[in-house]
Amino acid sequence: MGKIFCIMGKSSSGKDTIYKRLLEEKSLGLNRIVPYTTRPIREDERDGVEYHFVDVDQEALFEDRGLIIEKRTYNTIHGPWDYFTVDDGSIDLMHNDYLVIGTLESYMKLADYYTSDAVVPIYIEVDDGIRLERALSRERMQAQPKYEEMCRRFLADAADFSQEKLQAAGIRDVFENVTIYDTVNNVAALIHKKQEE
Repeated sequence: MGKIFCIMGKSSSGKDTIYKRLLEEKSLGLNRIVPYTTRPIREDERDGVEYHFVDVDQEALFEDRGLIIEKRTYNTIHGPWDYFTVDDGSIDLMHNDYLVIGTLESYMKLADYYTSDAVVPIYIEVDDGIRLERALSRERMQAQPKYEEMCRRFLADAADFSQEKLQAAGIRDVFENVTIYDTVNNVAALIHKKQEE
């Protein structure tokens, strides 16, 4: 039986880089779960790679068909943005292992949907000062930086990933992302171990 490895962490903790490098590690044999979102695409993103970028009408169709596994809505200064996972037929746990980036909430809903044995949480942690520097640097590269939204996300992360919530969700595998090379190797070792169980 396959597993879904769910990478979580506050914004600018290195999740995207870790995710990409783990997918490139052929020995892990991981497949991607591409989530859906109604937020606008960023300049460095491609539809169907980081996310499936859809409008609210397409989201409503998925909802009407009962295909949304989990969904989060963020009330941003630009209006509500939804992020969600769709049972679109792309997940086959009988034959494959998967990698996804998520939140505590999405992890728990995936675990409810596919069982907690099938979904493995991996939490990435970084010093808040370093995260803020990374977030600001990334936002400056956008054609139209959204600094207010960056700050909202940064503050929301403190509540969303509080120690109490991490403990309540049973998160035990925490990786301090000091150097990306070491973090990727340590996470890969955990994935290999879980694949062999």
